Amino acid sequence: MATPVQENLVAKNKAYVDSFDQGSLALPPAKKYLVVTCMDARIDPAAAYGIALGDAHVIRNAGGNAKDALRSIIISEQLLGTTEVLLVKHTGCGMLTFKNEDARAVVEKNLGSDAAAEVKDLDFQPFPELESAVKSDIDFLRSSKAVPDSITISGWIYDVTTGKVNPVK
Repeated sequence: MATPVQENLVAKNKAYVDSFDQGSLALPPAKKYLVVTCMDARIDPAAAYGIALGDAHVIRNAGGNAKDALRSIIISEQLLGTTEVLLVKHTGCGMLTFKNEDARAVVEKNLGSDAAAEVKDLDFQPFPELESAVKSDIDFLRSSKAVPDSITISGWIYDVTTGKVNPVK
């Protein structure tokens, strides 16, 4: 039996299919860039960052984390030709609200000792301050041997209350 979320997916997809006319887009992103941003449900990267279908790769994870995104960044750059990375974190991010030991404690409380053992060495990569987290991720990418020096990397903070992006210098 389908859940309401699954039923919504099917219904919305049917409406999408009825007007879909972009099935011939090329595999590589047309504008040769990628965005690393948070999975936060309040962010619509296409609308907020001006990304049309086929323009860019959008990599989303908790906190818009460059380390988590590295595999996808390498594939995007080396196999699909992207030449620029926009790293966008946001105000009000959940990653600002906890430490690794907090996340591990929740896992143990909710899922038990076997799950706790599985994540005991996992770095959930929380951060205490937004701007420094953007700078740290930019430094990580710039220092990675897997990201060529020719790749343009910039950092941004998206304000979830206004929708505005601001550069991080």
